[in-house]
Amino acid sequence: MDDRGGSFVAVRRISQGLERGNNTCHSSSAEVVAGSAAWLGRGLSCVCAQRRESDARPSFDLTPPQEECLQRLQSRIDVAYDSSVPEHQEALKALWNAAFPEEELHGLISEQWKEMGWQGKDPSTDFRGGGFISLENLLFFVRNFPMSFQDLLQKREGERSVWEYPFAVAGVNITFMLIQMLDLEAVKPRTLVGATFLKFLAEDDSAFDLLYCITFKLMDHEWLNMHASYMDFNAVMKSTRRQLERELLSEDITRLEELPSYTLLTR
Repeated sequence: MDDRGGSFVAVRRISQGLERGNNTCHSSSAEVVAGSAAWLGRGLSCVCAQRRESDARPSFDLTPPQEECLQRLQSRIDVAYDSSVPEHQEALKALWNAAFPEEELHGLISEQWKEMGWQGKDPSTDFRGGGFISLENLLFFVRNFPMSFQDLLQKREGERSVWEYPFAVAGVNITFMLIQMLDLEAVKPRTLVGATFLKFLAEDDSAFDLLYCITFKLMDHEWLNMHASYMDFNAVMKSTRRQLERELLSEDITRLEELPSYTLLTR
């Protein structure tokens, strides 16, 4: 962010820059996302720290079903949002219609999108931070937990800050954070939390989408508990990640629906 606070440059997820099976990220292939919301520049975590050979993390072996499920999820992660693709256009329209069923959308580029918490009138510029899967995550959320989705979109619960987080772009951040936390761009998980998640994924192909919903609601819960404002978004995300990791690593959890934070969701 520059000294005037008027713009930011945030490193995006770089699936092409991370060679699966290699612990090194090549910064030359990183893309950047530029915008005007100060909280987002602070909220996006560092994509990849440079690693020394001595820092190599252990990897966890996968069962064939886990490997297959991971590959399917990685294929989703690798799809960039493309505003020229009809499927992507229809998905974006579906998101609007589900979020605002009584308000007609005037176009895929419209000032109306700011009502959902996009930075400008063209949401496609914000999807660069999370790819098409971040749109799929939002669609899964609104279709499966419409009440919680609306609670967050309209900021219905709790004592809210004057400077609230923008809903939609926060959602892209959450997709981004989960991919990083679960180490989903590696051939094999290199963290215990990533290996644990793949057990859930092998049982339910929609586990990532469900975990996204849980995480979004947990993030808002942390936001309210911390009496946060937009400059605190990075701290809220870190707190959310710590809590989520603790819950995922609990020995008595066998399904995502058993996570304590799952109870925050309402349909």
